[in-house]
Amino acid sequence: MTVACGGAPQARTSARAPAAAPPAPAARWDDSDRDGIPDGAELNSVADRENVRRLFPGIAEMQFYRLSDDWNADQRDCAGLVRFSWREALRPHDRLWFQKMGQGYEGIAPDVRAYDLERGPLGEMIFRTSYGSFKESDLSDGMFSQFADARTLKNFNTVFISRDRRRAEPGDLLFFYQPWVQKLPFHVMLFLGKPQVAAEGAADWVVYHTGASASDAGVMKRVRLSVLDHHPNKRWRPVPSNPNFLGFYRLKILD
Repeated sequence: MTVACGGAPQARTSARAPAAAPPAPAARWDDSDRDGIPDGAELNSVADRENVRRLFPGIAEMQFYRLSDDWNADQRDCAGLVRFSWREALRPHDRLWFQKMGQGYEGIAPDVRAYDLERGPLGEMIFRTSYGSFKESDLSDGMFSQFADARTLKNFNTVFISRDRRRAEPGDLLFFYQPWVQKLPFHVMLFLGKPQVAAEGAADWVVYHTGASASDAGVMKRVRLSVLDHHPNKRWRPVPSNPNFLGFYRLKILD
């Protein structure tokens, strides 16, 4: 006698051909849209996408009110806010996570069901670092990393949507390019839309970190696009007439 995994006895037979194997699941390493991100790391269900569009900006917004101790102080800049919030959005949000993060995160959105960082296809190496469609050797060839600056986020991990804010959705990113700033010419903000805290009836909010300078560690900002439209320095205005404003971009895992 043999025993099936459910525990019920079965008679052994050699006369019958082995049962056909169940159909294999879709290969998680396929890259059907050739965007450089494996299909298994993209979120295909409407529910998962909507949850990330709440979790990702919601976690970023909470940093305005209280910086998480888990956000490494050495990585607190504009791209660091995106990296931290993206990773935390994909983690399992269990009791230990809420204890770690503190108050204010309850009820932002349900967890992503497709995967989390502990069992996802890329693990913590979720940021693509170069052009090209995905192939499995990318995982060992340095094409994915735990780190991505603003330029890397824009070029390899997001897709352009529009320079028109009416096309933006919560969780989209705004990029600016200041070519005379040689070290860090790219800057990124995160579009909240209608914030989860103190919306004040408006739906054009963004959040970002100013980045460190020689004189200070930088600060979190939460402001409306309609206010930035009148920024005293025109190169920071998120309007189509500003050549330094590159537009709104969407995470490839959501596109």
